[in-house]
Parts: sequence; structure tokens; C-alpha cells
Amino acid sequence: MNNKNSIVTKLAFLSVSFMVTSAYAIQGSLPQLKAALGISQTQSEYLVTTPSFAVMIFVVLSPLLQQWFNISDKKIIMAGVTIVGLAGIVPMFANDYTTILISRLVLGAGFGLYNSQAISMISVWYEGTTRAQMLGWRAAAEQIGQACTLAIAGLILSYAGWHASFAVYLLAFIVLFFFAIRVPDDSKAQDNHVAEDDLAAELTEEDEPIKKISPVVYLLVLFAFLLVVDYVGMENRFPGLAVAIKGNNYTGSSMFLSLMLIGATLGGLFYGSINKVLGFNTVYLGLGLMAISNFLFAFANGNFVMLVIGLLLIGFPLQLVSPLIFNLLPDLAPAKRQPLVTSMVLIGFNFGAFFSPTIAEWMNRLMGRPLSGMDLAAPFPIYGVMLIVIALIIFFATRRSKQAN
Repeated sequence: MNNKNSIVTKLAFLSVSFMVTSAYAIQGSLPQLKAALGISQTQSEYLVTTPSFAVMIFVVLSPLLQQWFNISDKKIIMAGVTIVGLAGIVPMFANDYTTILISRLVLGAGFGLYNSQAISMISVWYEGTTRAQMLGWRAAAEQIGQACTLAIAGLILSYAGWHASFAVYLLAFIVLFFFAIRVPDDSKAQDNHVAEDDLAAELTEEDEPIKKISPVVYLLVLFAFLLVVDYVGMENRFPGLAVAIKGNNYTGSSMFLSLMLIGATLGGLFYGSINKVLGFNTVYLGLGLMAISNFLFAFANGNFVMLVIGLLLIGFPLQLVSPLIFNLLPDLAPAKRQPLVTSMVLIGFNFGAFFSPTIAEWMNRLMGRPLSGMDLAAPFPIYGVMLIVIALIIFFATRRSKQAN
């Protein structure tokens, strides 16, 4: 069996997360898709977010399928990555919106089939600082994957058109090969014990061995939902705001979206080190920076530099908070329930991603603002205030828990 602490083995496990966020790789192709297929702006945006809907379903089905058919972690991950590769390239040969939309749903099914296993294995295999580091690296791998696939798809788009840009999903087969040759078949956890490192001690009074799922898990699911509504909403609204400031012929949004992912990657890479110093207080740093990002984005009011700073800032704190959520889970549920609670949190993230366009539209309508021009920034002051309120709720809840003890 390969040494779990080997850098190559760690890279093999992290490699499957490289493709998880590749649904966003086609963002740069949306104007061409919209024109070629004769669809609305909302329909084109849902080509990006629809995979998240299938992910929500299959992160629940995946552990059940493993149990029913006695499928190992390695095989379920390989099946998921294979589906991603096959479904991802379907639009290369299709000219029908319905066909492409269905292929995107199947793509999401592939992501959902293996995403929770890729995370929960880290939670079970590793402990303490190493676990935090690996979860941070996994988050960074997602952002690096999104940045790389977005850049590659955009480059292909420039030279060969929107059909060819979907060839980016051929990368899934490279990942599949690396994972297959490096990770052994007995890739499930070597035992069912998860050492508690008391990271979640501020959220729970449980001192006995964990026997059931903590109610805190459900709060984390809602937390994940709200975070991604904000993050994906900013991604979706930036191109429209950039055009409103720079003019209808502006095509540089993809470059800034890629740069945003660099910040997100740094957040994932440094999460382990920051968490080692700040512990649970990492959540306050992350929420504070996200709130600042929202306010900069919301109140740019025609200032392109300020708008870009708000966009670039959002990724770093998100990748401080999201690994922390997963890092808390081993202390909030038994080891045998880790795939389930991981799936629940993933549902929160993907539910937020899928409905982000609709929620942002509701916010605009609630405020009586049109879905055009600088009014596209209307939801973000509300998101910023919500983040501050969440931070205050967490602070007072944890302080009350400490006083009770």
C-alpha cells in the first residue's frame, strides 16, 4: 500500500479535486453559446450552475451506491471522474441547448459521485494539523483546477470556437490515469477511528466519544449555502458590471475571474498555517474579509479598480472558511457518518451555487432595482451585512457555550 504521507500519494488524492470546479470553465464561452443557440442570459448562466443541481442529488446517492454495490472509495472516484470526462466533451458535438443542458447535468452527476469521498477520506485518513493542511490543499486544488480549466477553455475558444472549448474536459482522463496508478484499491480508511483534535470544542459541549451527528452540522450546511450564494453571485455579476463601466465591447472579464482564483488558491494553501495560529478564530477573519469584499464590490459605483479589488478579494477568505467547515466535521459526527455529513455540507454549497442567479434576481426585485447596468451590484450590500450578522451570531453563541462550561 502506498504511504499516505508520500507527496505523490497526496497529490494523487488532491488531483481528483482539480476537476471538481471545472463546471465554471465555460464561463468565457457564454456570450458565444448564447448567440449560437439563441438562448437568454439566464439560460446561458444555468449552463454553468446546472451541474450543481446534479451534484446535490449524487452526493447523497453516492454513499448509498457504495453500500448497495460494495464499491470501494477508489472505484467510486474513478467512476465519477470517467463520467466527468465523457459528459464534459458532449457539447463538442452538439448544437442543441437541451442536449448540452442534459450533458451538463450528467457532468454534475460525475462530480457528485466522488466529491464527498475525496473530502471525507482526507478527514478520516489524516489528523490535526496534517488534516487541516490537506483540506486547505484540497480547496486550493479546486481553485487551481478552476483557474486552469477556465484559462485553457478560454484559449481554445479564441482559436477554435465554443465547441472546441469543451475539449478542456479531456483533462479528466489524465487525472483518472494518475489516480488509478497511484492510489491502491484498499483506499478506504485504515480504521474507523477519528482522533478528536478539539477544533470544534467551541461549538459543542460533547466530551465523550462521538456517537451521533451534532445539530451544529445543520447550521454548517446553511452557512455553506449562504457563502456560495455570495461567491458565485459575484462571479456571475462581474462581467455585466465590467461591461457597464467599460462599454459593450469589453471582453476582459475572464482574465479578472482567473486572477480572482489566484487569491482563492492562496487562501487554500495558507489555510493550514492560518488555522494553526488562529484556530476557530479563522472564521472571523474569513467572514470579515468577505464582508469587506462585498462592500467594495457593491459601492464601486463606476470605479472599475474598486470593483476589481472587491472581486479579487472574495476568493481568499472563502478558502479560509470553507476548509474550516470540513475540518470541523470529524469532531461533529462519528467516523462512519463522515461521508453523510460531508455530503450534507456539499449539498449546501451546491444548492447555493445552483440557485445563486435566482436569489440575486430576487434581491434586485426586492430592492426595486433593474437587472442591468450598475444595478447588478444591488444584492451585495445585503450579502455583506449578512456575513457580519453571521459572524456576530457565531461569536455570541460560542461565548455562551464557553460560559456554560
